[in-house]
Amino acid sequence: MAKGIMFIDGQRVPFDGEPNVLSVIRKAGIEMPTFCYYSDLSVYGACRMCVVEDERGKIETSCSMQPRDGLKIRTNTARLLKHRRMILELMLASHNCSCTTCEKSGDCHLQALAVQFGVHHVRFQDNRECGEFDDSSPAIVRDPSKCILCGDCVRVCSENIGMGIIDFAQRGYQMQVTPAFNRKLSETKCISCGQCSAVCPTGAITVYDQIGKAWRAIHDPKKRVVIQIAPAVRVAVGEAFGLAPGQNVLDQLVTALKLMGVDEIYDTTFGADFTTIEEGTEFLERLEKGGPFPMFTSCCPAWVKYLENENPKYLKHISTCKSPMQMFAAILRDRYNVKDQEDGRTTYHIAIMPCTAKKMEAARPEFVQPDGAPAVDLVLTSQEIIRMIKESGIQLTKLEYESPDLPFGLGSGAGVIYGTTGGVAEAVVRFCLPDKSKNVLRELKFSPLRGNRAIRVAVIKVGERDIHLAVVHGLANAQRLLKEIEAGSAYFDLVEVMTCQGGCVGGAGQPHGMKQDKEERAEGLYTLDRSAPFKRAERNPVVGTFLKDLSEERRHELLHVDYVKE
Repeated sequence: MAKGIMFIDGQRVPFDGEPNVLSVIRKAGIEMPTFCYYSDLSVYGACRMCVVEDERGKIETSCSMQPRDGLKIRTNTARLLKHRRMILELMLASHNCSCTTCEKSGDCHLQALAVQFGVHHVRFQDNRECGEFDDSSPAIVRDPSKCILCGDCVRVCSENIGMGIIDFAQRGYQMQVTPAFNRKLSETKCISCGQCSAVCPTGAITVYDQIGKAWRAIHDPKKRVVIQIAPAVRVAVGEAFGLAPGQNVLDQLVTALKLMGVDEIYDTTFGADFTTIEEGTEFLERLEKGGPFPMFTSCCPAWVKYLENENPKYLKHISTCKSPMQMFAAILRDRYNVKDQEDGRTTYHIAIMPCTAKKMEAARPEFVQPDGAPAVDLVLTSQEIIRMIKESGIQLTKLEYESPDLPFGLGSGAGVIYGTTGGVAEAVVRFCLPDKSKNVLRELKFSPLRGNRAIRVAVIKVGERDIHLAVVHGLANAQRLLKEIEAGSAYFDLVEVMTCQGGCVGGAGQPHGMKQDKEERAEGLYTLDRSAPFKRAERNPVVGTFLKDLSEERRHELLHVDYVKE
């Protein structure tokens, strides 16, 4: 990799392996404006906001410029400032500026840069024909009138997710970003991962807003509102209130929800412990029976949806275990049916999740109860609960700590790490290994199950057999792994797949974070695992008691699901 010295605005800045001039500029403490640049996506160079001027007066985009020894550039000349203001003005001219009522108001990158560069007047008219507003998806909403053609959504859907659901259509002034043939998202094979909304700098693609429904339920005296909180949420929500990524705010979040009027609050790690035990038991049974292998984990609804759409032959390979969210909901409904009849209230169950695809999962017919109601009435993302807290005027960082309610507020360290890539596989391995000593846990800590590489492979001995495991995050990487399995060049007994990069900590429902933020969130979960009173799901005393009271038939009915259609 290239090494050398650059001169940025007169200051001497060394570089060593940085991929582009933009990275070196940021290393020098100068935050260059961008719309279309993300370090984990390909360089597009379309927005032209990151342009710099060299000593000969030539203007180039710093994101696509290679660092060179001795290169001298300026980042804030009069020409560049005029250039950036003109770009912003043209973007605003072709943008629906209903900012006060926009979903991204206050968190819109275009809005922020317009303020930063003092663009207070737009001289041009917008004569562009925009596509139709699309709220057909259960997870995200598209408003083409707010699209600035940065291409971020196109690239993340194609490069990281491998789906290519949306792309550029037409040319010149008529160019727009849309699904093929201008279809609605519900008419495509969209898997509801929502990563397009995570990278969108404006309100063109946003998370489907269900805050109004949540407030109506909370304020209804005839409803008992019961909430479960997923592991990844607790290490990301604090970022919206000035805390560092990875800082655990579960107890403050519980306090905030109680102040808002929620009746009972539980921890999804309780459901994750059930999933670990059931999935581990199923895996051991498959080892005895000889397959089918590989067994895929079933916690990621976008992954399940992908296989349904594109590779249905692999549906029988997915674990029959419900996701932790749905296991918790099934257990809750089973226990609260009698309680509802006794006190004349209806339990309204809300799940706070890092994932937009959970909204889709909650609406699946497989998870509808016999009375026709869904097991999870409503899914709120981390972003939505942040907005509700702010609506209430609650200052999260100043609240007293309050733990989740019992008995469903108790979870293991294995349940906590479900929120990061490799966590589900490690939890299952902890359950399956006959050796339950601390030394085994220490060895797993340094195994390939942990880390940030897109595809990680491990071989772990269970009894007398070597178990071949793979952990993959980013659906495009999972597609690549599937091809290797089909070609016979790779064999695995167990494969964990998470659609979003970094796992649930990088879900599209989280406050948008770059790669480092996701890594810090993951480390926050591993820190919670280290301090957990018990590290294995089967050590959870409440889970053990509950399972003892269930017949085999009832256990399968509550905790398992079949995605294979006859």
